[in-house]
Amino acid sequence: MTPRIAFRIARRELRGGLRGFYIFLACLALGVAAIAAVGSVRDSIQTGLKREGAVLLGGDAEVTLTYRFATLSERAWMEATGEVSEVVDFRSMITVGQDRALTQIKAVDGAYPLYGRVGLDPAMALEDALSGNGAVMERVLADRLGLRPGDAFRLGTASYTLSAILTREPDAAGGGFGLGPRLILRTEALEGSGLLQPGTLFETKYRLAIPDADLPALQAEAETGLAGGGLRWRDARNGAPGMTVFVDRLAAFLVLVGLAGLAVGGVGVSAAVRAYLERKTQVIATLKTLGAESGTILLAYLIQIGVLAGLGIVLGLALGAVLPLTLGPAITARLPVPVEMALHPAPLMEAAAYGVLTALLFTLWPLARTERIRAAALFREVSGKAGGWPRPAYVIATGGLAVGLVGLAALFTGAPRLAIWAAAGIAGALGLLALAALALHRGARWLARWHGLRGHPVLRLALGAVGGPGGEVTSVVLSLGLGLSVLAAVGQIDANLRSAIAQDIPKRAPSYFVVDIQPDQLRGFKARVQNAPGVTRLQTAPMLRGIITRINGQPARAVAGDHWVLRGDRGVTYSARKPPDVRVTEGVWWSETHDGPPVMSFAAEEARELGLKLGDTVDVNILGRDITATVTSFREVDFSTAGIGFVMSMNPGALQGAPHTHIATIYAQPQAEAALLRDLANAYPNITAIRVRDALDRVGEVLGGLAAAISLGAGITLAAGAMVLIGAAAAGERARLYEAAVLKTVGAVRPQVLASFALRSALMGAAAGGVALLAGGGAGWAVMTFVMEGSFTFHPGSAVLIVGGGALATLLAGLGFAWRPLAARPATVLRAQS
Repeated sequence: MTPRIAFRIARRELRGGLRGFYIFLACLALGVAAIAAVGSVRDSIQTGLKREGAVLLGGDAEVTLTYRFATLSERAWMEATGEVSEVVDFRSMITVGQDRALTQIKAVDGAYPLYGRVGLDPAMALEDALSGNGAVMERVLADRLGLRPGDAFRLGTASYTLSAILTREPDAAGGGFGLGPRLILRTEALEGSGLLQPGTLFETKYRLAIPDADLPALQAEAETGLAGGGLRWRDARNGAPGMTVFVDRLAAFLVLVGLAGLAVGGVGVSAAVRAYLERKTQVIATLKTLGAESGTILLAYLIQIGVLAGLGIVLGLALGAVLPLTLGPAITARLPVPVEMALHPAPLMEAAAYGVLTALLFTLWPLARTERIRAAALFREVSGKAGGWPRPAYVIATGGLAVGLVGLAALFTGAPRLAIWAAAGIAGALGLLALAALALHRGARWLARWHGLRGHPVLRLALGAVGGPGGEVTSVVLSLGLGLSVLAAVGQIDANLRSAIAQDIPKRAPSYFVVDIQPDQLRGFKARVQNAPGVTRLQTAPMLRGIITRINGQPARAVAGDHWVLRGDRGVTYSARKPPDVRVTEGVWWSETHDGPPVMSFAAEEARELGLKLGDTVDVNILGRDITATVTSFREVDFSTAGIGFVMSMNPGALQGAPHTHIATIYAQPQAEAALLRDLANAYPNITAIRVRDALDRVGEVLGGLAAAISLGAGITLAAGAMVLIGAAAAGERARLYEAAVLKTVGAVRPQVLASFALRSALMGAAAGGVALLAGGGAGWAVMTFVMEGSFTFHPGSAVLIVGGGALATLLAGLGFAWRPLAARPATVLRAQS
């Protein structure tokens, strides 16, 4: 092998320009651009979150307490540390006449906000808007109740005045997901409302302004000095953790969808290289005749393809860098967090690495097969085709590149399991599509010779073309089929999630979820609900909220990691006897007369995930006091019903003396819901009734945005498939030109020739769509079953669109490159072939 000679050959070949490589460049550039753009938006959001962390959080640090205020010693420590702002956050019902709506209340002091600015309409100072019993609320809540500034409304047993519409809440993104629109008032204005009573579900957040503090050291000091108070610490290093996790996971998923797009583009790259090398058969044979070694020829074309791949990657990086900057205002307007759009080198480097590995993976195989081209190809056309497998070294190298690409995805996305399963899914889909292409090719060839099709010349011509040598069946089915598979999987997942929310859950879910029922109100509440017309079922339970701090004497997070049960406070209940609808899966329930140390029943699935065993101890901090309970049983808890479900249940003696409230679920006929809610709100102004249908609608909105983002990524994959489809159709134009000339010579008319071209395209599209249904449906089932842990139902609506879309796309691409062969004169074409 002589590198200098190989370089000279490559340089001379490149003088011919980019002819035959436009699809190669488009496929590679599109895949790289998609990954670069997703990574750039992710880094822009993360940079914005980091820069504005204190504003999003509402302070440099935040200490959160569950339904209690800070003690004098806790408050003194915080005031000695920096400026303090106290925020009380809870849900309640707002009443205007006979109309009621759920709202998320933020009661603030005079120091709020420590950072950022509250936007009001009409513009005024927040201090003036909240003076006396003044309040501000989001426009959606005001519109729902028909309120304008100056109008009055009620919260609990007190009256308030709407001073202005809340247009901007600086710390909104740091507060997490809320079931109701926001309302802000002064904490002292809640006196006399009856809303903050012992046991009421509320959180108190103490924001600290300490711009130059050592936050890690301060966190350690707080968790040590204020230990036992059940506090939760957050600081500006991660002001909106929920948003950060969401962005990271969505970006990881979209990068994997982008990799599917690169895989589709890789099929096009491979097809383009294979077609190019077939045109260079005579050149390669000539070089071998003149004494060039196979290694020299391989290196020459590897250099050439490498230069072109580099050009495609650079184009993709440029597009991926420019798109977020161009669409920056639109992206920023749709996100509830600050976004700092700029050029970020890291995602561009990631996308470049993906592009390089993909280009090598899909070009090495066809390049390696050039070794099989013999010098005799100059004299015998039949020997010019480089078929068969390349040498084992190249097969191993190809496998190594595939493993490297998956490893890179696992490293960059931070989700190795997801990356491996996604790679396995893509490989499985490609395998199915390859088998489908082979089956279509052989089946078409057999049917074309079947005597039963005599008298159907158009169909036989189409089948003969599909089953003949040198066709584009494999490229079309692989590229289009993989793109449609991703789209089909997204469609099935989205349809199943929406179906679960719109149909399955409401069949089992209650009408209302009621919280903050005081113990002395429980008997009257039950009687009023059970005697109300249209009510079919009522469930109640005592409820406290606590934070799991330790497991078997060790810090809980050190034992079980970042499990969702440990991320915040969780509902805790108590019961002397086992409820009739509870199924214990392991262990035994305590006796009704148990008066010993606290014991606990834990949700079975969550216990398994946390690694709990019978006899383990769990410390739960409730109202600033740690309660150590021994796990005596595990029970089945189905949270998907939206009914009453607690991770932890204890014996009454452990909790009964603590201030607490009761919760209830009410199952009622739809026509009875409004009257029941009015009656309960009038009788018990302090309670909060959450309509389950409204909560599910909020979840549906979030899922809709997620599905839209994923569908966009799938659309990029489909666009890459369309590029390959166009490339395959364009590559076959020369063959169709000759075929049309021969058919016309033997008596075929233009409509017959056109119909045969259209039919072959539709057959290939239908095959790609059919396999996409199988692969996409399987992927949808796997995600719903193993990731979402839900049920799966095949939805035929999107499936029909997938098959029809695949057939239509190939039909249009085929017809788009059929007009020139149809218009060519047979004599001119045949004379050129002689």
